[in-house]
Amino acid sequence: MDVDVMTGFGGKQAWLAVAGGEPDAVLAALELRDLGTVSWRDGLDLAHLTDDRIAITPPLPGARGISWVLAVGRGLLKPTLDLPGISAALGTEVQLFATHRVTELHRWQRAADGDLVRSFGYVGQTGEVTSWFGDPDPAERDAGLPGELDEETTVLVAERDVFTVAAAWSIDPTTLTGVAPGPLRLGALDA
Repeated sequence: MDVDVMTGFGGKQAWLAVAGGEPDAVLAALELRDLGTVSWRDGLDLAHLTDDRIAITPPLPGARGISWVLAVGRGLLKPTLDLPGISAALGTEVQLFATHRVTELHRWQRAADGDLVRSFGYVGQTGEVTSWFGDPDPAERDAGLPGELDEETTVLVAERDVFTVAAAWSIDPTTLTGVAPGPLRLGALDA
């Protein structure tokens, strides 16, 4: 019997967490061409190594007793992704996380009911905070963010901080292990 196992991911990657989502709805909201199902390892490899493939998990248990669908792929790294629009289309909370070790890019956003609730972006290579909207919650402060940002404030964020916030808000994808609750769905971004 061939059993698929979940595989953690995170570094040099971007992903969405969709509260109470269903893979088909996420595929449609992201306007992806459905490429069918794929094993976890193959799907995550394609999402990591290409710019146009997005792997979507089945619902997974996560923070706040909510099931979450994760959509992962380098194609989600683009800054033009309309998170509030995706949240509105799905009628639920949607979160974006991104991290890239080379430039020390670290970003997270949270939208609910079509409204941007929180946004934070940081490039460690330059020490620049690239986005700051809303107030940091306790998970973000535990990750080292100040309560507010001003010209005097120095912010230092590491990749592990992205996973700390992801764990508190939805799911830390680096911890995914064990028997997979189902295959991944694979979608393609159309150019």
